[in-house]
Amino acid sequence: MTEVLVPDRQADAARRTGSQPAASAAPLLSVRGLTVGFRRGGVVRPVVHDLSFDLPAGHCVAIVGESGSGKSVTARALVGLAGEGAVVSAERLALGDVDLTAVTERRWRAIRGRRVGFILQDALVSLDPLRPVGREIEEALRLHGWGSRDERRRKVLDLLDSVGVPAPALRARQRPGELSGGLRQRALIASALALDPELILADEPTTALDVTVQAQVLELLGQRKRQGASVVLISHDLSVVAHLADSVLVMRGGHIVEAGPADEVLRNPRHEYTRRLLKAVPGASTRGRQLSPDAPPAVPSSAARSAERFAGVDGPVLEASGLVKRFRAPDGSRSTAVDGVSFRLERGRTLGIVGESGSGKSTTARIALALETPDAGEVTLLGQPWSAVPESRRRALRGRISVVYQDPLSSFDPRWNTERILLDAVAAEDYPDPRARRARVRELLGQVGLGEEVLQRFPLTLSGGQRQRVAIARALASSPSVLVLDEAVSALDVSVQAQILDLLVVLQRELGLSYLFISHDLGVIHHLSDTVLVMKDGVVVERGDAVRILTAPEHPYTRQLVRSLRTLEES
Repeated sequence: MTEVLVPDRQADAARRTGSQPAASAAPLLSVRGLTVGFRRGGVVRPVVHDLSFDLPAGHCVAIVGESGSGKSVTARALVGLAGEGAVVSAERLALGDVDLTAVTERRWRAIRGRRVGFILQDALVSLDPLRPVGREIEEALRLHGWGSRDERRRKVLDLLDSVGVPAPALRARQRPGELSGGLRQRALIASALALDPELILADEPTTALDVTVQAQVLELLGQRKRQGASVVLISHDLSVVAHLADSVLVMRGGHIVEAGPADEVLRNPRHEYTRRLLKAVPGASTRGRQLSPDAPPAVPSSAARSAERFAGVDGPVLEASGLVKRFRAPDGSRSTAVDGVSFRLERGRTLGIVGESGSGKSTTARIALALETPDAGEVTLLGQPWSAVPESRRRALRGRISVVYQDPLSSFDPRWNTERILLDAVAAEDYPDPRARRARVRELLGQVGLGEEVLQRFPLTLSGGQRQRVAIARALASSPSVLVLDEAVSALDVSVQAQILDLLVVLQRELGLSYLFISHDLGVIHHLSDTVLVMKDGVVVERGDAVRILTAPEHPYTRQLVRSLRTLEES
């Protein structure tokens, strides 16, 4: 049995100073021999093996590892939400004096929220799409009998403000679909922390957040920790782990392969797998270097035909001039999401757009894709009018620009297998012979490093990395000149992210692709981009060479972003 005991720092300090610590308290969370499996066809397949740790009040233990390592299943098992068909066993699983192995579902409903706050990664799925987020947070308070109606409403605004939601009174009236991914995630965090739980389970709580809001949320979790709350942090972002965790458990294949104090594990890892995770983190020092030890796929030479799509094109492949976009808010007022944005994207280059949630970067991407019509300004694609012409005239160029989103699962039809998804993306007019279309599908899979074994698999049965590779293959189906990547790697764990970034580098080199890369992750932007736009409140506040901007920023806001990143990296 792997046993990890989070150190009692008060006792350590007492031993160093020779003083006597206060009487040792029992751990808030005690786990011994936790094993989780799933029953399929009468057979139980274990996914977490014999896990043990103690978590005192006021401490944070981080669980890190690749997708499928068992870390999220562990977190869900701790709150009785392991899922359908789950078989959970433990020698001991206790929250204070409560034996969690004997808790009924009715008792769990009383524990969750009040004693245990659970922050999930996917806010769009976790929040009710038909209900304003303020009402959802208020409902969590009401169900546990907290305060009067007016007190609950004031508490909701205080909570939204505490997690960095701007204009909380306005945002509280909006539904999840009206908020950016970062604002949705902050609303979900506010809901989980509403009742000041003593144990916080945070499963990738900062995945959709830019570095400044990450720092704010981590400071909030750190404040709760200093007030005595305990935190179980699930994260693929090792800088986040370094900022908050006292101890780290590294999981692989359901087993703990390394464990210990955070400083020791992250600065002097003993296990090769931990060292591999650390080497995969992108940043200034990784520019031009392969991040993953796994060789990226070799792009089939026949795919070079996509280079012919650039024939006769001089100048930038994508250019925007003076873009403006306004939206009407729920209260009837109009807000400006994009204000005077201009850029040039050259062939075979990467333009990174970085900024906080709500800065206008995703709206800029949608205008570039002609999915939004600007109120002013113009976009040209391959030297031809793009945003200023009707869709009927854009149709001939539509295949020359493709997009890869953050969450491919929501953009796939769950009833379609991989083969049908890709066949649908391959234009019948380019491949009228069904055999040629199927050969093109296999070629696309080869370009992204997938084999034919995934053809008959459905999106829900693919790993996160496999789904994102299928999404990239789908985007490549029309042999585009430009790929718009909107937070395309932000939801991936660090090792899978490294593989996808390596793949993007190879595809760009071999196919001459140009990337418009939208991200809140400055490390990823620094690793991949040639030039950078920094956006705030819909305006470009700084632009230029990526290395110059991210090492010697001139604008105060850019300096704040870089400072926040360095604060996380140096934690």
